[in-house]
Amino acid sequence: MDSPASVLGRVSLTAAPLAQQGEPARKPGARHFSGSPLVGLIRNPRSHRNKGHGEALGDRSDVLLAEPRTKAELEAALARFAEAGIGILAISGGDGTVRDVLTRGAPLFGDNWPKVAVLPQGKTNALALDLGVSRSWSLDEAIAAFMNGSTVARRPIVVAGGHGNQRDRWGFIFGAGVFNAAIDAGQVAHRFGAFQSFAIGVTALFGMAQALFGFGRSPWRNLYRMIFTQADDGAPLPHSGLGPADSRFMAGFTTLRRFPLGMKLLAGVPEDGSIGYFMIDAPRRRVLARVPRAAMGWHGPALARLGLHRGSGEAFDVVLEDGFILDGERFPSGAFRISAGPELHFIVP
Repeated sequence: MDSPASVLGRVSLTAAPLAQQGEPARKPGARHFSGSPLVGLIRNPRSHRNKGHGEALGDRSDVLLAEPRTKAELEAALARFAEAGIGILAISGGDGTVRDVLTRGAPLFGDNWPKVAVLPQGKTNALALDLGVSRSWSLDEAIAAFMNGSTVARRPIVVAGGHGNQRDRWGFIFGAGVFNAAIDAGQVAHRFGAFQSFAIGVTALFGMAQALFGFGRSPWRNLYRMIFTQADDGAPLPHSGLGPADSRFMAGFTTLRRFPLGMKLLAGVPEDGSIGYFMIDAPRRRVLARVPRAAMGWHGPALARLGLHRGSGEAFDVVLEDGFILDGERFPSGAFRISAGPELHFIVP
């Protein structure tokens, strides 16, 4: 196993040099913005649109570049960025890359996070969509936007608990139940070349057909054991009584409010940075037939009677039998607390 020192040394080879006092040595002719802060760029070489392409930074000294291939290398690079006092943390990758960077960076940056720039290069980029960042957005455009003061605040979901001494995980979309089957179907869509909103549309159509017309033990028609309660008072989240009280078909939690394909999953939920949720109690056909309408914004008291629930809160306690999905990756079952994390400031066009 690599020692921390050897990993840090290897990651440092891919970054621009630092001056003795922790400030970048701006070489003559180096490309940078006058008065701009030091940028730490995490580039995931495995992300869909990064594969086979290098980062052409030339001799610019305002950017520290790291291309980590392991979690240890990622943490070492972020530690170096924090020590250097970066003002912008740029993340080139998809939602999973953002999740890993925030998770590994939380203990290092603490209450002093730099501004964050998302450069969407992954198969799915839900956070970038919410921020209004296009797939063609460049690092230079992000720096220029920062210089113009163009930022918005977003709060990640922090997932605490689970087996062993797991560190808190930071992300933006937490899903349970049929989300597991949806992730598997999404991987199939990716293998056939469907990405971004198109992949989500293919997955949604496939899942809806399976849920409406599937038979037997199709994962698209299963109920999954999951219990959700308010963290502050232990009150259970609403349940229609369609199916067992300790089971549901699906549950999604997010601090985002904009979704692909113009969906309005959280219509009527306050846009206040809290965690919004959308849950379906049971995969009954008369309920599922109304999901498309609900996903496009229909809301009202009739939804709860059908077993479709929307709401929001600051923190929830969760018990899951079949694990969960956080920003596209599957994690094991257990008991967790999900809470709205601190405000991070993202650079936007």
